[in-house]
Amino acid sequence: AESSAPEIARPALYLALTKPDVSFLVVMTTVAGFALGTRGPLDWLRMAHTVFGTTLIAAGTSALNHYFERDTDALMRRTASRPLPSGQLTPREAFWFGLGLIAVGALYLGLATNALATLLGILTSVTYLGLYTPLKRRTILATMVGAFPGAVPPLIGWAAARGTISLDAWILFALLFLWQFPHFDAIAWMYREDYARAGIQMVSVGDGEGKRTFREILMTAALLVPVSLIPAVTGLAGAHYFFGALVLGIMLVEVCLWAAAAKSNVRAKWLMHATVLHLPVLLGLLIYDKFTR
Repeated sequence: AESSAPEIARPALYLALTKPDVSFLVVMTTVAGFALGTRGPLDWLRMAHTVFGTTLIAAGTSALNHYFERDTDALMRRTASRPLPSGQLTPREAFWFGLGLIAVGALYLGLATNALATLLGILTSVTYLGLYTPLKRRTILATMVGAFPGAVPPLIGWAAARGTISLDAWILFALLFLWQFPHFDAIAWMYREDYARAGIQMVSVGDGEGKRTFREILMTAALLVPVSLIPAVTGLAGAHYFFGALVLGIMLVEVCLWAAAAKSNVRAKWLMHATVLHLPVLLGLLIYDKFTR
């Protein structure tokens, strides 16, 4: 008789398909977009609805990403134990699970918020799966293409709160767009051999000395500093945020310089952790400044 252990673990396998770490990033940036796009007091219930619908779409997109990348995942040490390459779930199960989540998420978002937020949610999923995912095996520009859907969640939150998208929303988009490069390039450097084995075209693949990878990391981190200060200029935030963002930006650049000096996997990992800390602190500061002025 077959062991029942895999059956007990099935919910955990389906959860793994949703890439909870990526979904957390989506939740955090959607909340920030909603809070910053809000006029007057915060509508907590509407924000919860927005986050729930967006999270379902993000989770479904991740599951379909597992489905489309199951062959390359099998070639990489980092991803070989995922539910599909390890054979713990079938491709068909992952496909219908992902598609179902996206459909329910889009429907939920449409009923709970508005057409613009829903359209942005669907657009994010379509561009991520239709452009970024196939391009990863063709060009190193895939990371830049993927940064576009990756930066949309704050726009979804903003649109749900306000019904339109203004300049301040696009500043949040630009901020998140740039942040992704130091974050994902650090990961790409750590796993460059894995990516090369799978034929995935990352900036770090074939970049033996790391010059190209760390140049991109430093350029985008440096550019992130002035972009992160713009909310204080447009009036979305004030002086407290301005100086806080300036300090945070300089600190991130310092970590990037420190990582670039040695180009070791250990330092790249520290840089990745620094980016993970940088974003919530920056967005938290922005929200705090908006609501306490």
